[in-house]
Amino acid sequence: MSTESKLGEQFLDTRNVDDAVLDAIDIKAPDRDVPADLQVLLQQDTDLSGFLHGLAQVSAERFSGTQPVLCSIILDRAKRNVVVAASSPEAARLDEVQAGFDEGPCLEAQRTNTVISVADVRTERRWPGYMAAVREFGMRSVLAVPLTLQSGAAAAMNLYTSTPEAFGPAEIEAAQRYAELASKVGVIALRLAAYSENAAHLKAAMESRTAIDIAIGVVMAQNRCSQQAAFDILRQASSHRNVKLRVLAEELVASVGRGSASTVFDT
Repeated sequence: MSTESKLGEQFLDTRNVDDAVLDAIDIKAPDRDVPADLQVLLQQDTDLSGFLHGLAQVSAERFSGTQPVLCSIILDRAKRNVVVAASSPEAARLDEVQAGFDEGPCLEAQRTNTVISVADVRTERRWPGYMAAVREFGMRSVLAVPLTLQSGAAAAMNLYTSTPEAFGPAEIEAAQRYAELASKVGVIALRLAAYSENAAHLKAAMESRTAIDIAIGVVMAQNRCSQQAAFDILRQASSHRNVKLRVLAEELVASVGRGSASTVFDT
């Protein structure tokens, strides 16, 4: 097997998660079914957005009692788009409104890494604009709990319910324990997402390199010149046409062949 194919396997086969990674999750809470649910989520979907939406749904079910609880999760990674996940359209809309105000319990929990509790939105004095919007949705209590993830990532879980004073000391403590478990699995989800992104970048880079190498060969044959001279010709044409070198190379390869160039990993 070639070195390139080994690299390809290392980055592209990201769904083959070592069981030892999952076993490393420290299960100390008395409710062992909670981490089991989270592990199932992790094994089913390595897409970060899909994992977070699943986590929001599982969390909403976990904390729902006689009254349903809505859950949303916000994740902010350095130099990446903010990811928002929700257990329902209503929860998603609540987070959209919060983002519009750029303030609220979930954002504060995420930014300060502290638990934020709103016993009754009708009497809450903080974030008046957002609290008014929450009241319009029929929600009365809010609990926001930070998730502890890897460096460069900040996240929080937001819980909403129509019952006032729904989150007392016992509920807050339970939510914190649950958030600790969710955070440990979330760290693995972030690592899997990073592997997947690296795989995509590696694949794109290798395909780009393949197209450029073939285009250089075409120019060498057409102009009977050296490899460096052919590369200079391509670079000058790229600059003159104001297109990326990769795009120019792909166009050239397509014009003389039957299709675009592709990279094949040996097996």
